[in-house]
Amino acid sequence: MFTIASTPAKQSVSETISTLASRLSSSTLLEDRRAAILGLRSFAKEYPASVASDSLRGLIASLSNDGEDVDTVKVVLETLLMLFNPNENSPEASEEIALWLADEFTQRQDNITLLLDFLDTHDFYSRLYSLQLLSAILASRTERTEECIFTAPLGISRLVAVLDDRREAVRNEALSLLTYLTPSSSELQKVVAFENVFDRIFNIIKLEGSLSHGDRIVEDCLILLANLLRLNVSNQSFFRETGCVPKLARLLNDALNEEGAEAEVAEWAKVQRNRNIYALLAVLRLFLITGSVGTQANQASFWQNGVLALVLQLAFSRATEMQIKAEALTTCADLIRGNPSLQEAFAQLQVTSVLDEPPAEGDGAIQQNGIPKVYVIDGLLDLTLSVPSIAAFDSRLAACECIKAYFFDHPAIRKHFLRRAIDGHTSGADETANVLTTLLQPLDGHVSADPYRYWLAAVILFHLIYEDSEAKTLAMSVVEGDASTGEEVVTCIQTITENLIIGIQKNVDERVLVAYLMLLCGWLFEDPDGVNDFLGEGSNIQSLVQAVLQAGPDGVFVPGLSAMLLGIVYEFSTKDSPVPRATIHPILASRMGRDQYIDRLERMRRHPLLQDFEVLPQKFSSAPPGGLPEVFFDSTFVEFVKDNFNRLKRAIDRDPGMEIPVVANGIQKGISREMVDSLRSQLEEKTKSLTKAEEELLSIGRQLGQEQADHRRAKETSAVELARIKHVNEALQRLHEEEQNKLKAEHARAMQDLQRQLESTQKAAEAEKVRVTENHQRQLDHVQKTAESNAERARKRTEAEISDLKNSVSKLEADLEKANKNHLQDLQTAHDEYTTTKTEQAARLQRAEEKAKEAEERSQAANEKASKAESALSEKEKERATAQSEYDDMLMVFGDLEDKVEKYKERLKALGETVSDAEDDDEEDEDDDEDGDEID
Repeated sequence: MFTIASTPAKQSVSETISTLASRLSSSTLLEDRRAAILGLRSFAKEYPASVASDSLRGLIASLSNDGEDVDTVKVVLETLLMLFNPNENSPEASEEIALWLADEFTQRQDNITLLLDFLDTHDFYSRLYSLQLLSAILASRTERTEECIFTAPLGISRLVAVLDDRREAVRNEALSLLTYLTPSSSELQKVVAFENVFDRIFNIIKLEGSLSHGDRIVEDCLILLANLLRLNVSNQSFFRETGCVPKLARLLNDALNEEGAEAEVAEWAKVQRNRNIYALLAVLRLFLITGSVGTQANQASFWQNGVLALVLQLAFSRATEMQIKAEALTTCADLIRGNPSLQEAFAQLQVTSVLDEPPAEGDGAIQQNGIPKVYVIDGLLDLTLSVPSIAAFDSRLAACECIKAYFFDHPAIRKHFLRRAIDGHTSGADETANVLTTLLQPLDGHVSADPYRYWLAAVILFHLIYEDSEAKTLAMSVVEGDASTGEEVVTCIQTITENLIIGIQKNVDERVLVAYLMLLCGWLFEDPDGVNDFLGEGSNIQSLVQAVLQAGPDGVFVPGLSAMLLGIVYEFSTKDSPVPRATIHPILASRMGRDQYIDRLERMRRHPLLQDFEVLPQKFSSAPPGGLPEVFFDSTFVEFVKDNFNRLKRAIDRDPGMEIPVVANGIQKGISREMVDSLRSQLEEKTKSLTKAEEELLSIGRQLGQEQADHRRAKETSAVELARIKHVNEALQRLHEEEQNKLKAEHARAMQDLQRQLESTQKAAEAEKVRVTENHQRQLDHVQKTAESNAERARKRTEAEISDLKNSVSKLEADLEKANKNHLQDLQTAHDEYTTTKTEQAARLQRAEEKAKEAEERSQAANEKASKAESALSEKEKERATAQSEYDDMLMVFGDLEDKVEKYKERLKALGETVSDAEDDDEEDEDDDEDGDEID
């Protein structure tokens, strides 16, 4: 029996992890590496930092090296996912681990490409875990991961292709990854869109049961669609051009049909259906951003494919939830805003009435047919003004937005709408759904039950008249009372102001008072006529000052807006107003005070509901439990307050004598009356000055007549003097011509004398030229003859020398034959030298002859040039000197020949040969002859 002496030492966790990591990196067998990875996986959840620090690169390398083995890849990917998502109670759990892991993957493009390569396999776990791992990396390092996926070969294409996977887990994970990948990068959005992703999204929605039966996946598809279309004009255009708008229309149509067909639906299914429809409406609104480049084209496409009619039907459907109704009406507003053709066509649509309840019994078709239809504008007004339910606030506010979009930036529709409201109010036909009737009727005890009825009516009228002087004038034509029967005539502005003051006194809901104040501020701003109408009731100023002074600790909006309204009234009042500016200013300065005025305005401006209006939700959700929504202002009025706050704040400091000029309907209104009086006085002064100027003009006219008579007399005198001067001028002209003729004759004579002198001078010059030429010719002939004679003598002498030399040579040859054979070589050498000398002499003789010929040619050239001037003579002298020098050179040559002959004779004598004296005498005679020639 064997026993163990001692138990083996236990390894710590860090040692075990290090051992497994070492085995992973060093093992050569796949099974050993897989076993090491399995061991590391068991520690990944509890010890992510230790596992990652020791084996992360080994795990990534295993993905590359063992990528063909799906079991190993599955285990590695599971381990990496555990490192990204460790146990919360793990001692090593930290957010920094995920960042470090993501950095390790994203710092090398190959790592991300490796994960994308697994998407090409059909293995379930390889695809699923790769997508989950990419999502984890993307969550930690978003920008770097987006860049790596974007630059990877076919990275986006492979991701989008996974949407076609029939396995829902893989497809949904790819959908989730694309959703997180595309919210911000427009380039990624474009690439994803051009991978036919729109059709794939609609196919998934259809497979999942469309909007009505689809689960969260349908909502995720719509979120991805929203990411691809948000602020991306290129993708929106591609969406339209690929025929996807009809698919949106079909989704809406299916949702409407399902609502009418289904009797009972589970609560969770209703919630998800509403979420899906809301997401689709949000997608539609992405195409309809006001001022965007493609908004007009998107609106036209939606109209052509019936999207507007379907959204409108959804908004007025009895089965639609209130939140969906509000979003649908807001979408309708975006669909027609700023598009004149759609705004005009929108009014022709019909919707189901919101006022009439359907019959209690009967099938669905009877119920649907039993609800009367009304035109959409009437339906919107009914929804806005005649549905008192606070729960319907969002839909009422959205209906108000839809009405504003109907006449937005369309003056013709705006005036038509206002005229119809005036006609309806005057006739009393539509008391409930008329904005003027709602605002002008006396406040009753039910005002607090539905304050937003007045608020919404005031907002609509505010937008009808805002910055439109013609609309303001049209609205001012509405009056109450008949003057012909003795009734007091009360204008529209005065009635609204009276309701406001009564509401302040009765302390009605603040929203009603804010509505009236908003309307009056927008109406009276830059409208002197409206301000005069307001001041027609003198007590209005006192009542508003009292409202400003009686502000409670919680009252901010009513005092602030009352102060603003007083500032507007003072700013645009005139000297001729029912209450002049000079009267209003002391009331504001003394009773209310400048400090109180500014304090009320600044407290209102700093209130969060006004200061943070753009970021606060203007919905029913802002209401406290059991209370009304915290919605007090319209967005356009908020912009009006912020734009003109500083101007109205300084209004109280403006001098009463200065009026503000305002141009309304092409007519400038409002100016300083003191300036007008000053201009009138200046005009009177100018008139007086003009009368005085006319009198001076008559006096000047008389002076001008006298001066004209004097001018005529002076003109006649000048004519006589001119004739005399002309006669004198003609006489002087004749004398001048005679003198000129005399001078011409004298000039001709002088010219003839000069001509004769010139001819005599030319003849003398020609005679002198002939004489000089003849003299030169004689000199040239003499020189030529002398040169020819010298050349002839030289030639004869040379021939004689040649014959003598030939004789001498023959003699020497004979003597040489008789010489001693011992001296044969010396004789031969002497003979060679003599032959060479003879050749040289012959060459020199040839050159001498050539030079003689050249001398002859030069003399001929001199004969041709004899007709030239004296300068030619000097040239010929130079040529003669040249010829003489050549002649001297020839003599020197002959002297050299004689010297060499003497040397030859001496050499012959040295060799023992005899030379006759006759040869010496002949040579001496020749030398004497040469000397005699030279003497001659």
